[in-house]
Amino acid sequence: MGCGPGALTSVLAPLVAEAVGIDADPDMVSEAATHAAPNARFVHMRAEELPGDLGTFDLVTFAQSFHWMRQDVVARAVHGMLRSAGAVVHLGATTHRGEESEVPYDAIDELVRAYLGPVRRAGAASLPDGTPRWEDEAFVEAGFAGPERIHVPGRTHVRTAEDVVASVFSQSSAAPHLFGERVADFERELREVVGNGPFTERFGEVGLSIWRR
Repeated sequence: MGCGPGALTSVLAPLVAEAVGIDADPDMVSEAATHAAPNARFVHMRAEELPGDLGTFDLVTFAQSFHWMRQDVVARAVHGMLRSAGAVVHLGATTHRGEESEVPYDAIDELVRAYLGPVRRAGAASLPDGTPRWEDEAFVEAGFAGPERIHVPGRTHVRTAEDVVASVFSQSSAAPHLFGERVADFERELREVVGNGPFTERFGEVGLSIWRR
């Protein structure tokens, strides 16, 4: 849900019979489909439009996306799409940037604000700063049991300039459609700000919350 350019979907696809990614941004869906695994498909739709004839599933994942959605509506819809032993995995972490990094994130943030203003917005509903509630409440109210918490230690990665640019566009608050006709100008300035790389970056701990039907 909120698959962006398909990074997590691509990781999960070899482990399942079929993987389906959805995103509200058509450019994200197009990019994801370009690199899709043979058993993966991507659909342009908002999470609030579920179930959308997508079928039933064993696993549904949210990675830094659930807070941009109408959480009560989406949680109830997902509960109805899961098979009897199905589960939701909610990934809560800052995975697009590290805690210690050579990437010029302050300059990148300043550039995004110059184009889009100081309030972060995302999704078709353009919810400022996401929805104002704690995500766990929505899952409990939708009838899920849990959560089981798993914590994955942080790691150090070497990132290319191209990877950094792609990660900026993969964020809901800096998705290509938000820039409209100025997206090409933004990308040009973004590449100038990022520079050539490579960049060493240490990412923090990733928290997974597992909710079962």
